[in-house]
Amino acid sequence: MAETPGPPGSRGTPRILLLTGKGGVGKSTLAAGTAALAAARGARTLVLSTDAAHSLADAYGVPVGPDPTEVAPDLHVQQVDAQLRFEQSWAEIQRYLLSLLDVVGVDRVAAEELTVLPGAEEVLALLELRLHARSGEWDTIVVDCAPTAETLRLLALPEALGWYMQRIFPTQRKVMRALKPVLTRAAGVPLPTETVFDALERLHRELDEVRALLTGPQASVRIVLTPEKVVLAEARRSWTTLSLFGYRVDGVVANRIFPTGGADAWRTAWTQAQAAVLAEVEASFAGLPLWRSVYRAAEPVGASALADLAADVYGDDDPLAPPTGTGPYSVQMGETGGDGPATATVSLVLPLVERRDVGLARNGDELVVTVGSYRRLLTLPTGLARHRIAGARIEGGRLQVRFEEKVT
Repeated sequence: MAETPGPPGSRGTPRILLLTGKGGVGKSTLAAGTAALAAARGARTLVLSTDAAHSLADAYGVPVGPDPTEVAPDLHVQQVDAQLRFEQSWAEIQRYLLSLLDVVGVDRVAAEELTVLPGAEEVLALLELRLHARSGEWDTIVVDCAPTAETLRLLALPEALGWYMQRIFPTQRKVMRALKPVLTRAAGVPLPTETVFDALERLHRELDEVRALLTGPQASVRIVLTPEKVVLAEARRSWTTLSLFGYRVDGVVANRIFPTGGADAWRTAWTQAQAAVLAEVEASFAGLPLWRSVYRAAEPVGASALADLAADVYGDDDPLAPPTGTGPYSVQMGETGGDGPATATVSLVLPLVERRDVGLARNGDELVVTVGSYRRLLTLPTGLARHRIAGARIEGGRLQVRFEEKVT
């Protein structure tokens, strides 16, 4: 007997796939094609963009509005209405900031520009993603991300805000509540009300849910690149940094590859240069799927042409298969018996780095991991409160930090 489909949402958390890469590598086209292929195979699919350029409407060749727009059977596209989501999530905080700037004489128009949340459109698109993931209407959500640097800052935001909300915010709120009457008279400037604190808590809670979704077992990031040395260098750094913040990278798409055969001297030189870089791509991302997309005779526009493009790129692979393997972060407690001190190992996926590239420090109940200009604060289990860092190494693309109980 055929299985009866369940109600919307009965399939649980949708498959969430984020595509990112250096600006101009064709990630919007690949995102649009991946979504079109998923829909053509029967998955209820939504594709939305955190990129302010909003190229998805151009890719599908149809106008797209602030609500999900159906462009093909089972395929919807949305251009997030940043102003509406801004009013819902940031307006209360902005009103308070405007009142402060008004007291010190800042022009109203300039003040409004100063109080806009940096990267607001990208952040609010993530909040929209949260709503869609919870709705139960979709099997697959594909996100066309902003260029790499903006994406990395964006994906680091929920954890950074979480640190502030857990460590500083509760104390700050209590102090403000107790001293507000005195400070208001003494300072002559308005202090935040409870509604402002409530708005910050709500924003933190929503972004925390976004992070839980994007680091969960149904979500992954896919890196799009072109076979050029500069682009490859950025893609390598992206894999390292995404892993540092706990996001799974499930594959790489090499785009705009020149087809071989029948070439003149100019194109032969290009194909040889690309072949050399592609060999570096394979070595750099060993262990990850590498899909290739060649230049086509015509630009793919429309759901059907984009689905055909994606089918050629992924071949027999399932482009929406959930990521496999262990999570990017784990803690393994060692044996507690015997005469020696108890041990534990903290493991974090950290590809393409050597031990000398990683900075480690213990700060209370946190492990501070620094790679280049990026830093992550990992909250350690309470069971490691009496442990110290005893050593660290990079093994198999993972940072292994060994902890040893302090002997008193």
